[in-house]
Amino acid sequence: MVVLLIGGPGRLANSLINKFNKYGHRVYLLTGDKNKHVSYSRVFEKFTFPYNSGSIKAILESARPDVVLYMGAFDTNYNWDDARKESVNYTSDLMNILSTFALHGEGRFVYLSSEKVYGRSYSDDIKEDEQSSANTFQSLAYSQGEEMCMNYRSSQECDTVIVRMDHLYSVPKSGKADDNPCFKMCLEALKTGSVSASNRNVLSMIYESDAVEHIYKLVEKDKLDSYIYHISSGNIITQMDLAKLIKTNMGSGISIKDNTVGNGYRSVLDASRYREEFPEEKIFVSYEEGVKKVVQYMKRHKESFLSDEDSGGSIGGRISHTLWTIFKLMVPYLENMACFIPFFMLNNRAVGSEYFDRLDFYLLYVLLFAIIHGQNQAVFSALMATGGYIFRQMYDQSGFDVLKDYNTYVWIAQLFILGLVIGYMKDRLQFVKEQDQEEITYLNGQYDDIADINDSNVRMKNTFETEIVNQKDSLGKIYSITSKLDQYGPEEVLFYAAKVLSDLMETEDVAIYNVSNSSYARLFSFTSPKSKKMGNSIEYTSLGVLYEELKEKRVYINRTMDENFPLMASAIYDKDDIETIIMLWGIPWERMNLGEANRLTVVGFLIQNAVLKASRYLDALHDDRYVEETTVLDVDAFSHLVKAFHEARLAGLTECAFLKLETKNKVSTTKNKVNITKNKVRVTKRKIRIRDLRHRIGKVNTPEKKENTNKEFIKVNEKIKGLIRQTDYIGILSDGGYYIILSNTDESSAATVVERFNASGNRCKIVDGEMLQALCKNNEQTAQ
Repeated sequence: MVVLLIGGPGRLANSLINKFNKYGHRVYLLTGDKNKHVSYSRVFEKFTFPYNSGSIKAILESARPDVVLYMGAFDTNYNWDDARKESVNYTSDLMNILSTFALHGEGRFVYLSSEKVYGRSYSDDIKEDEQSSANTFQSLAYSQGEEMCMNYRSSQECDTVIVRMDHLYSVPKSGKADDNPCFKMCLEALKTGSVSASNRNVLSMIYESDAVEHIYKLVEKDKLDSYIYHISSGNIITQMDLAKLIKTNMGSGISIKDNTVGNGYRSVLDASRYREEFPEEKIFVSYEEGVKKVVQYMKRHKESFLSDEDSGGSIGGRISHTLWTIFKLMVPYLENMACFIPFFMLNNRAVGSEYFDRLDFYLLYVLLFAIIHGQNQAVFSALMATGGYIFRQMYDQSGFDVLKDYNTYVWIAQLFILGLVIGYMKDRLQFVKEQDQEEITYLNGQYDDIADINDSNVRMKNTFETEIVNQKDSLGKIYSITSKLDQYGPEEVLFYAAKVLSDLMETEDVAIYNVSNSSYARLFSFTSPKSKKMGNSIEYTSLGVLYEELKEKRVYINRTMDENFPLMASAIYDKDDIETIIMLWGIPWERMNLGEANRLTVVGFLIQNAVLKASRYLDALHDDRYVEETTVLDVDAFSHLVKAFHEARLAGLTECAFLKLETKNKVSTTKNKVNITKNKVRVTKRKIRIRDLRHRIGKVNTPEKKENTNKEFIKVNEKIKGLIRQTDYIGILSDGGYYIILSNTDESSAATVVERFNASGNRCKIVDGEMLQALCKNNEQTAQ
């Protein structure tokens, strides 16, 4: 197996590399920083490129990994001191890697996350499908990373796996801060000599070596049962018990502060899904053993974790820390005194020398320390040099004579003046350098912000250039496509509107829902199985922000990448009422912007014209299409509807089933309705010759026969009215039989409907659409 590990240096990364090497797997490494050259465990090849590099594609093509393991929440390349800025870098880096991985199209992508995505307390163990509750920039970045992985899995069909680790802890690196409860409490004990803990704060931790074993099992398995896993020891421990373990291993002088107040805090990941899939995996490092390792290491290297301002913990720790702090402060002075000895000896040897008599070694000594350490050390070295000078002059004359000699004071003055001036310049240069560094850091932040804005502007410019050059999204082009809807019959418009939307919005996943009442909408047509992910019926008023956006006549954009919602959605309105809801699923991340929203708005308005025109046309012909006082469609109207549904089903735009009621009597059907009221004959818009009309009135539809037929229609209508949905249709065909169209119903669901009909005493059966098409053609031929 070939593994591409992506992450900065650290104990976890090295442990994973060693684990893969141990079992003969080839490991490639992407360090994420071209400037750092730090040591890693042995890898087959190391790539020192930043994550936003364009070379990621070449790396994937070169390594051709079976698994890409992204360190994510445990990547040491990120410094979260400035969490807002770093969260932007984190998400943009991950986006570049994921998009390149999706284009590569091979292997599995494993994203390491942590329990930090859950920022509040939970009464029960947290399961994998629990929604994130991140509340900091850092945890939000981790959560957005998970959502990006899930989005690429659903939209790009990438094999992405999310692994959340529950309070990972290990022996820290000397002098390096860690972010887990065990390290924080140990550091508090070393600094203050006490540990704050609460009996109501509950957590679960896992040691690094156990986590590595669990990750290896997930990476090694060919086919996983899920795509989100929690890795946890499953052993619950209170903060107070953890503090007692630290106190036991830290030794005497450590106290525990009981902070048990309020409701407490509980953060424990449920790892039952992982244990069911890998029942042989066990936890080898207990809390007692793991905490002991951490405490012992931090005690041995405590000075690397403490600063000069820290008190030093216990009495012994405080004394040793104070002595160590004093020693660090004295080191420059001890260094100064040690260097004075060779300069003193050199100066004594130079006195009376033919070649070095003019050379002042004390002056060189003062200048050296002034240049290296600044004013403070320059003054100290000048004092040392003055003492050495006076001591040497006393070899030949008394101390009083030396003090009376004005040359002594001139020499001392020049020594201090040069030392102070050079020391001041050194300190000033250091101050200016630090100021420049702060300004550079600030300007780098400004530059990054400007670069982000520029990148966005460049993308928009390229989009507009593409529109202008290709005329792909021009209004003329859009209108020419939407105008094709005019060639379809009123019954077919909504079916083919989904296909038009798919073409214009460049996505294969479009669904159209018809609003059936004030709260629910039914799926009418779709272009792919994925587009009907929300189901055949949705309570659209309970969709939260999606409904709020549609209610305000705005386009909904799924900025949180919630996989349960479409990526974009819009609506078709009749005045202020929502008539139809349009949902788009398969849209790339980079196209979820204002430009695409505007395009969907324009397309929606153009389609809305065709849909509303068809709807109003059918409403105007309501009396001519339905049998009086019923919801039964006449032969003409029902034939058109059967044809529309059958052809849409063949085109893959909808699902439907056809039922035939088994009645004793067949109704008499005519091509046109004839209503006789007070000796007046009302006919439809079809032009029928007067003699044919008289023939039909006289021989076919006598008032008595018409009344009987209407009674039959009303009787059938009342019997089945409660058995079908508002979106289903009942009508008659030229053979005199009653037929039902079940919209958005497959064969299995249709069988359930048949059972419900039979149980109510209304016998029916499923019929083939081709047979109904033949009846419809016969009706058309008869009409001609």
